[in-house]
Amino acid sequence: MTISSSLNAGVAGLNANANRLATISDNIANSSTYGYKRAQADFHSVVIHGNSRSNYSAGGVRVSNMRLIDDRGPLIATTNATDLAIDGRGFLPVTNIAALDGNDASLPISLVTTGSFRPDANGILRTETGLVLMGWPANPDGSLSVYPRDTMAALEPVRINANQYIGNPTSQMTLGVNLPASSSVAGASGDPHDLTVEYFGNLGTSESLDFTFTPTVPTTGASNTWTMTIRDSASNDAIIGEYTLTFDPSQVAGGTLASVTPISGGAYDAATGTIAMGVAGGSIALNIGQLGQPNGMTQLSSSFAPVAISKNGSPVASLTSVEVDEKGHLFAIYDQGFTRRIYQLPVIDVPNANGLIALNNQTYQVSPASGPFYLWDAGDGPTGSVVGFSREESSTDVAAELTQLIQTQRAYSSNAKVIQTVDEMLQETTNIKR
Repeated sequence: MTISSSLNAGVAGLNANANRLATISDNIANSSTYGYKRAQADFHSVVIHGNSRSNYSAGGVRVSNMRLIDDRGPLIATTNATDLAIDGRGFLPVTNIAALDGNDASLPISLVTTGSFRPDANGILRTETGLVLMGWPANPDGSLSVYPRDTMAALEPVRINANQYIGNPTSQMTLGVNLPASSSVAGASGDPHDLTVEYFGNLGTSESLDFTFTPTVPTTGASNTWTMTIRDSASNDAIIGEYTLTFDPSQVAGGTLASVTPISGGAYDAATGTIAMGVAGGSIALNIGQLGQPNGMTQLSSSFAPVAISKNGSPVASLTSVEVDEKGHLFAIYDQGFTRRIYQLPVIDVPNANGLIALNNQTYQVSPASGPFYLWDAGDGPTGSVVGFSREESSTDVAAELTQLIQTQRAYSSNAKVIQTVDEMLQETTNIKR
């Protein structure tokens, strides 16, 4: 029994070291594979209890294999904006282009830690191996909706429409104008002051708002009051708002707005200093300044001066490139100099990353051993940030693998020697009978 158990232990040792050699070979073969997670073979002793303490039976060894998915490789820089990696814990969601082409409504989701995504002929961001990047689409204005975080049903393939034209209408405008205090005193001519400000409509057309500031001339003293009339060229120069502006003549806040009274048009919000103007096809938040603050409309001295006029919006723009920030927001960059968020890439986390099922092309699937998944915003909770222009290298340490290779070779040879020795001993036993 003792000799035969030695033979079995030697055979088990050969099998265990052959298994370990397979993991080492796989690791070395994938030492240059982006996102590869090295495999590890662990040995465990097997004990067989005999009936007597004087006899020992060799139990041998058994082996277990594990892929160390939570072991991260170093990040390297690239020149492609949609080369993505996770700086820390977490995974990016992908699906297979075959499922997308087959109109599979379920779109099975796999997980990756890195990928080189580029738009195909249809603008879909995918890798050369057919992995399609998935994300939550932003609203047309760049805002994000609220999506459930315990399901991947709301994820969609990320699509980049190169050279796509887009309108960027004006939604905010700041009007910093100084009105001459000398025009609102008794004896002044009462002539109005005109100002035209361009804005961009919903269809990218260039429109204008015409402002007329008419002073109230009193019979004596100073009124410090003006009437602001606003006309919209897109509305056939119709009046869209009229307001009475009163300025503070005191020593402390002289020349700043004291009150804004609507005659017609949108209300004035004293907390923000804005007027909600209804222009053709939408609205513009016009900021004329808060009451008592010098950074908006003022009435000082004797000159009419538009000192600070700004607005957002631009003419029709064409998409030129995209970039991903550390929060996983995918921004489209347009040739008119503005950007707009078009997708959010969630970062998926599971309690036990090493329990994921490893598939081809460095992809993984959720399993009962990994625990339930959750979709985080990048950088929130336990997850790392998303890094563009980057790839994650293999987690294989070639030097360490070569060291283990030598050890495995020696162990394999030693187990073979055990088998050879047992064979010789059995041969001697047979020769005794002769």
